[in-house]
Amino acid sequence: MDRRKFLQLSGAGMGASMLPLSASVIAESQLTQSGLDIAVKKEFADAALNTATKMGASYADVRIGRYLNQYVVTREMKVQNVVNTESIGMGVRVIANGTWGFAATNDMTIDGIARATAQAVATAKANSKYQQEPVELAPVKGHGEVSWKTPIEKNAMQIPLVEKVDLLMEVNKSALDAGASFINSMLYLVNEQKYFASTDGSYIDQDVHRLWSPFSVTAVDKKDGGFRTRDGLGMPVGRGFEYLDGRAEHKVQSQTVLYGDSYDMVEDARLAAEQAQEKLKAKSVKPGKYDLVLDPSHLWLTIHESVGHPLELDRVLGYEANFAGTSFATIDKWRSGKFKYGSDKVNLFADKVQPGSLGAVGYDDEGVKTGSWDLVKEGVLTNYQAIRDQVHMLDQKESHGCCYADSWSNVQFQRMANVSLLPGKEELSLDDMIKDVEKGIYIVGDGSFSIDQQRYNFQFGGQLFYEIEDGKITGMLEDVAYQSNTQEFWNSCSQICDKRDYRLGGSFFDGKGQPMQVSAVSHGSSTTRFDGVNVINTKRKLG
Repeated sequence: MDRRKFLQLSGAGMGASMLPLSASVIAESQLTQSGLDIAVKKEFADAALNTATKMGASYADVRIGRYLNQYVVTREMKVQNVVNTESIGMGVRVIANGTWGFAATNDMTIDGIARATAQAVATAKANSKYQQEPVELAPVKGHGEVSWKTPIEKNAMQIPLVEKVDLLMEVNKSALDAGASFINSMLYLVNEQKYFASTDGSYIDQDVHRLWSPFSVTAVDKKDGGFRTRDGLGMPVGRGFEYLDGRAEHKVQSQTVLYGDSYDMVEDARLAAEQAQEKLKAKSVKPGKYDLVLDPSHLWLTIHESVGHPLELDRVLGYEANFAGTSFATIDKWRSGKFKYGSDKVNLFADKVQPGSLGAVGYDDEGVKTGSWDLVKEGVLTNYQAIRDQVHMLDQKESHGCCYADSWSNVQFQRMANVSLLPGKEELSLDDMIKDVEKGIYIVGDGSFSIDQQRYNFQFGGQLFYEIEDGKITGMLEDVAYQSNTQEFWNSCSQICDKRDYRLGGSFFDGKGQPMQVSAVSHGSSTTRFDGVNVINTKRKLG
């Protein structure tokens, strides 16, 4: 990537750092152009698979990818940047002499693909002398020629740029008119066109769409210079542009308006401006033990950090120790069959199939048909997240289907699936939950957090905090963060609202691996109560 392209991309904000270096800046019109014909993809894939087999590979898979991104970035009533990128190429992975090898190329010719495949096989053979045990793959039945597409109503790439800019300008104006001092708003749009083929007999064509529409509002007290922020409550989703329709039936009324399967960004920006100003005057929290009532817009991040990451098998085994740490949820705890991860109310599951979720695909990047599985059942640790070359370590015979690479140029590896908390079985609304709380805090939205290298001791903030006294919300609080450890926290879970309240949150840019790759993953829950959690005041100073 040359300097000019880097500078263009860097203006897109944090998302720019997540783009593959192989991406090219393109015109808006190219986002809607057709990619390679599926017959051509199959021809290229067969060329790679045949070459690998002839060179002695016992297994090979090919991923041909076209990755499209559009980022629109604004501040107040100005557009700061618009970036459109495209990345096209092929990655081939092989097993030769019981060892993995990988290579990638953007030379999309038969000769270029053959050279990359030869390099992958040569790499595997060269590394095999250091391999202590041969790679052991769980069997996968070939699926033949199949396809899958994110179910969308409006392809975001086909929406004219002017409509996207007009929406963000309306969002920003709504916040400024309501008293905001500053606002940043963005659209992150992703389309992954992925073709997978393997010597198992699969030829899988997938068209994956994701969208995120974050903003951050700041209100400044002009008298003393103090300020407060409130981020948007919309979530990144595996949906089309219809998510931004803001349909009335998808709105949830609480102390603010919350959102389910669609999002009213303009309305939320106005509310954010009002609430940021209210936060300037809110009472500072008194430290102590509180019962916490956590909205799904907040709880998703706690699930992500304290359940999703520690139950990735590669992290448990120490493979991620250098970069991301290990896990307290060790194999011996799982093998005991008695390890109490949480209370009897806690049922946590992983999946790659929830409609509208960031992780939803038909097949993972090893050609495994996706599904769902339990991680914690009635509080007891029951499983991890694992892929084809890992499940034998758990004495299991089938991959969980959670293998992913963020680009054709990167090798696929185990990534977090959607990890979610099952709703409560008994009918329970937010109002019902709050009326039984004597001393508590209702938390909405995700904020800053910290967690240790074993995913055990942690601290989480949020966006909005409301004090609960004797079953009633009495006003807004500020300077709130709670501290706990994973096992203590999940064992303090006493109530979960029913399925009517179930909503998804998630991370659009979840980093892992070296070199780092990003993935997108959702986490669902209903509003949940945790008893006797330690709350600190983040404004307090020692001494």
